[in-house]
Amino acid sequence: MKYLLDTNIVSEMIKSKPDAAVLENCQKYQKDITIGAPVWHELQYGCYRMPPSRKREMLEMFLEDVIGRNFPILPYEEQAARWHAMERARLSLDGRTPSFVDGQIAAITVTNGLVLVTRNTSDFEMYSGLELATWHAGDR
Repeated sequence: MKYLLDTNIVSEMIKSKPDAAVLENCQKYQKDITIGAPVWHELQYGCYRMPPSRKREMLEMFLEDVIGRNFPILPYEEQAARWHAMERARLSLDGRTPSFVDGQIAAITVTNGLVLVTRNTSDFEMYSGLELATWHAGDR
C-alpha cells in the first residue's frame, strides 16, 4: 500500500459528475490504495443517516461491493493511538484543536508509512510527518 484515501476522495467516486483526475488516479493506483477504519465509519455513517430510498440502497451496494471488497481497511490500533495522542497533545499546547477523526486518519496514515490523499489538505497540514497529496484536477 502507498496511499490512504480520505473520505472526500472515496465520496468522489459516487458523485454524478466525479472529478476525472480522481477516478483516473484511483484506477491507476488501485493496487496501492487503502482506507482507514475512521474513513469506513464516516462513509457508513453518511449512508445510514439517509432515509430509506433507492439512492441509499445504491450507496450501500457501492460501499459493500466496491469499497468493502476492494480496499483494505486499516485499523486504528495501539501505535496509531500513541502517535495520535502525542500529536494531539503537541497541537493542544500550541492552541490548536484538530478534529479527533482527522487525527485518527492522520495517525493511521503516518504509522503505516502512507501518503494521505485528500481534498482537504488544510485540515491535515498541522500534523508532523504526514505526507499529503491531492488528486483533484483543480487543486494541483
